[in-house]
Amino acid sequence: MSIRNLVELKAVMPRHARLIGLDIGEKTIGMAVCDPGFTVASPIGTIRRTKFTQDAQELARAMKDRDVRGLVIGLPVNMDGTEGPRCESVREFARNLLIRPELFGKVEPEIAFWDERLSTSAVDRMMIEWDMTRKRRDEVVDKMAAAYILQGALDYLKKAAEEDEGQGDA
Repeated sequence: MSIRNLVELKAVMPRHARLIGLDIGEKTIGMAVCDPGFTVASPIGTIRRTKFTQDAQELARAMKDRDVRGLVIGLPVNMDGTEGPRCESVREFARNLLIRPELFGKVEPEIAFWDERLSTSAVDRMMIEWDMTRKRRDEVVDKMAAAYILQGALDYLKKAAEEDEGQGDA
């Protein structure tokens, strides 16, 4: 298990494996998963944070149930591109996963970070446009933000693959 850039992460994924996207907050972790073709991200749930080990075990269960081999973790970069305390907290969570491979059994997932600037705000705006009640928005915002993060990463990977194909034709 290691931390890689997104393109490297996809390159080491076994065929038909999936990625899980995470929106890591202080109280919750939103989760989303992609299809084996790395096309569409779908929200799957929210972990109510307690202790790291319990959080990681719940994540590992979700991954095992869906043949997930890679994590795309949203990195809450500041608007000016700098990293603050929230980024450090997210990076620490990832480092803790790296030093606890036994939580994942035989399959140790690879990790990549994805800039999640404004993801929760964008998702919140979309849900308001969908006329969702505040209560319902609060129930789903974390897993929807995880889907938004993962979809952004998937779209990036698709564009990178198309650019590589275009350069091969030249």
